[in-house]
Amino acid sequence: MEKEPRKVLENIYAEKEYMDKRVSEGIEKNRKGDIKIRITGNGKPLSGTKIKVTQTTHDFHYGANIFMLDQFESEEKNKLYRKYFGESFNIATLPFYWNDLEPEPGKLRFSKDSENIYRRPNIELCMEYCRENNIEPKVHCLNYSNFYPNWVPKDDVKEEKRLLEKRFKELSEFYGDQIRLWEVTNETYWCSNLYKRPAFYSEDNFVEWSFQKADKYFQHNSLMINEAAMVWDWGGCNRNPYYMQIERALKNGCRIDEIGIQFHMFYRREAELAKTKSYYNPRNILGVLDKFAEFKKPVQITEITFPAYSESSEDEEIQAEILKNVYSMWFSHEAVSGIIYWNLVDGYAAYAPQGDMTAGENYYYGGLFRFDFTPKPAYFMLRDLFENKWRTREVLTSDENGEIALRGFYGSYELEAEIDGKVYSVSVHHKKGEKSEFEICADE
Repeated sequence: MEKEPRKVLENIYAEKEYMDKRVSEGIEKNRKGDIKIRITGNGKPLSGTKIKVTQTTHDFHYGANIFMLDQFESEEKNKLYRKYFGESFNIATLPFYWNDLEPEPGKLRFSKDSENIYRRPNIELCMEYCRENNIEPKVHCLNYSNFYPNWVPKDDVKEEKRLLEKRFKELSEFYGDQIRLWEVTNETYWCSNLYKRPAFYSEDNFVEWSFQKADKYFQHNSLMINEAAMVWDWGGCNRNPYYMQIERALKNGCRIDEIGIQFHMFYRREAELAKTKSYYNPRNILGVLDKFAEFKKPVQITEITFPAYSESSEDEEIQAEILKNVYSMWFSHEAVSGIIYWNLVDGYAAYAPQGDMTAGENYYYGGLFRFDFTPKPAYFMLRDLFENKWRTREVLTSDENGEIALRGFYGSYELEAEIDGKVYSVSVHHKKGEKSEFEICADE
């Protein structure tokens, strides 16, 4: 029996004109700024000189979780993962799940010789890789009630708090000066397993206590709150439960520096069109971001799954088209500071045996690579956006004042000019909110 054709793109294209206008205007306004470059020789402006302008890095963050670092069944796949991740991203989510980071009291899995746990590479391995590849590490998560160790008493709030504070203190001592961004709480509205949660989870001050303790031990770090995709169900209204939770926490004196929102489209194929009608709707996506922008804090899209459901060319092209449009909306919005995809490779997602594409999160074929590590169209789409469409490369000729002017995406740049066979270059940073006027000195 043939599968019904997927019509999910109708949910995006229903508001295509509105989306395209918001995206084009937003990218120009929020992701680019004016650059002026002057070239001089012996103190005098040099006119008619070609200047090559090459953006080398983005200030905007784009990445994935790094849970499969050196976790594959073959060294060949481990090498490919290291290669593709390093080439493609500038931020990585690290697995600080309490149950696997401290499976026994006091035995922390930080060092590279720690016991291996699947999808939970030890922290030093991840940190070393991030340093080698100029990738920013991000912590997931300080107090995530789904992943308390078995040895933590679940019915003793006082003891839970004591052990949590001990965890916060230890992590700050080990990594507080190495990792900027720390998720403090995660998925506090995902209550389907409430009866299995630790007692502290049901306390009124679960979020507030967590942020107050995080502020105590991570005074110089950025603290993030994170929530599941239900946030998008409520549109851009102030009765959005997540909006009200953040509003209350701020009024209670909590320091929340950044806001995280997930976007896992974990819906069965046959329900995709109906279930994603609001999720993929441009007015809804941008309306939610408009509302959360009122907090004047960076918003990060923290966990993303766009399903393909199979390896058919049609399904994979639809996945890529969804990624292009939704990433474009997020990238264009003033509040968004980063976008983090979740599972990079099909067949290695949570709650499923390796390679079993019928179980757990594998069912969705939501990776950017197939199980055999061949890149999918969605991967090429993502690379094209950040390496080509949203990256500045220009060759311009200086005017009579020795100057060129352009608008470029925010990030690091290499500026080059060749005069009489000699190349002069300078590295600069084009940063939002700062004046970007640079000079190339071609002195003898």
